[in-house]
Amino acid sequence: MHPPPRSPLSYLLSVFMWSGVRWPVAGGTMKNWMSTLAFEPLMLLVLLILPVTVLWFAWKRSRSSLPPGKQGFPLVGETMQLISAYRSEHPNSFMDERMEMHGQVFTSHVFGETTVFSSDPDVNRHVLQKEGRLFQSSYPSSIGALLGKNSVVISRGPYHKQLHSFTLASFSNQTVLRDLLLPDIDRLIRQNTIDAWKDGQTVILHEQAKKMTFEIAVKQLMSREPGEWTEGLRRDYGLVIDGFFSIPFPFARLLPFTIYGRAIRARLRIAQQIRPVVTKRIRDFASGVRSEVVDVLDKLLMEEGVKDEDKVVDYVFSMLVGIHETTSISMTCVVKFLTENPAAMAELREEHDKIKNKQEGSGFHWNDYKNMMPFTQCVITETLRMSNIVSGVFRRCATDVDIKGFKIPKGRKIYASFRAVHMNEDYFEDARTFNPWRWMKKVDEDETEEDSKKKTATESDKKRLLCLFGGGPRLCPGYELSRLELCVFLHYLVTSFTWDTAGEDSMVFFPTTRTVKGLPIRVSRRASCK
Repeated sequence: MHPPPRSPLSYLLSVFMWSGVRWPVAGGTMKNWMSTLAFEPLMLLVLLILPVTVLWFAWKRSRSSLPPGKQGFPLVGETMQLISAYRSEHPNSFMDERMEMHGQVFTSHVFGETTVFSSDPDVNRHVLQKEGRLFQSSYPSSIGALLGKNSVVISRGPYHKQLHSFTLASFSNQTVLRDLLLPDIDRLIRQNTIDAWKDGQTVILHEQAKKMTFEIAVKQLMSREPGEWTEGLRRDYGLVIDGFFSIPFPFARLLPFTIYGRAIRARLRIAQQIRPVVTKRIRDFASGVRSEVVDVLDKLLMEEGVKDEDKVVDYVFSMLVGIHETTSISMTCVVKFLTENPAAMAELREEHDKIKNKQEGSGFHWNDYKNMMPFTQCVITETLRMSNIVSGVFRRCATDVDIKGFKIPKGRKIYASFRAVHMNEDYFEDARTFNPWRWMKKVDEDETEEDSKKKTATESDKKRLLCLFGGGPRLCPGYELSRLELCVFLHYLVTSFTWDTAGEDSMVFFPTTRTVKGLPIRVSRRASCK
């Protein structure tokens, strides 16, 4: 027979008896000794201290396998240093200082958790590619509550795979982009620029960009034209985005003066506006009624068979955030960078003037986008590298993971920093200078075949280091749509207007990349467009 399990107290007594300490025994018997011991304050103190000591040593042992770093202040860690850096014009300072002290992989404590930071491109790629196996997506609770558990961003497993594949096919398929999406993109951007801006008018570019990209997103998802309904949604979306990185403390939704409370209320209002549209589509689909124009919502019901209202509402809600917010920031950043670089502006305008002069008929043509805009594509790539709209991703270890000789325990959070790679002088020459020519293919008639191969390898390595749209199973499904919208926007902007800044503005990077004042510019119509 096996002996009965021993209690924790009996283990403690064994430790004390074998320690060699002479303990006073009242009455000379073990029974009396234990009876007396139960009331000894010293023993009670030991019983309180010992578990804390054991936990402390366990914590030290788990820390010993992590990369070097520091925890910062109690509770808050180094969160304030991180936020302070990202709210300035020098967001790289947080990573730079710690990389210099600890290397490309280090440990810190931010947003309430010990977190491993990586600025190593190979580690970052490993984290992205092994999503769902070694790592799981991990977002702040404030983002999860606002986007919804069924959104394409927050969902996991087979349902996420289904949504991601569907979204990729809906927004990055070449045929869909050319035949279904481009006509509306072209029309709505022209309406919001050429048809709207007057000669000499001052516009807040980021606000204008958000308006046009939101109208495009609503049209693509639900076939709704611009109007009071879309404007009401857009205003509420601004409140939601403000709440993404706020602190969701208890009862915040009951406090209307908090950023998170306002965001939660805005999220509820948006859902109330979207739900009737979804309900009607589901009923129409069930009764055999079909729309003349099939939009993304129709496809979700028909092709994917998603009939749960809550799932559909979460999907539409999150896609409206993803499609319009990041692209509008990119539009703002590219204009800022071009304004500060007259040589790039001149070459871009020359490229688009040639396209406009040879165009047959009005409108933006797919063939021009694919074949006539090499420098434009370089400008966009460099803008995305410099602005780092998605500066990195948080992931959580699904199991113990070995990284660069360190054993990262299951449950530990990892932050893969794209910004730290993109702005590293070891990878990109003059990394913190806007230089779209770095992406141009240089032609040298005297170079040998061997030289050409080396050059191609170098160009390939540079692109391999880029992480503009994430990667792995969570690669941004709208990456091609975003580039297309940026090209159409730049085409009409540079061929129709010149501009100068209407006051100084600067960039900050928390909670997202943006300019402080929204980039006010004064536009003037070009002589050919008056």
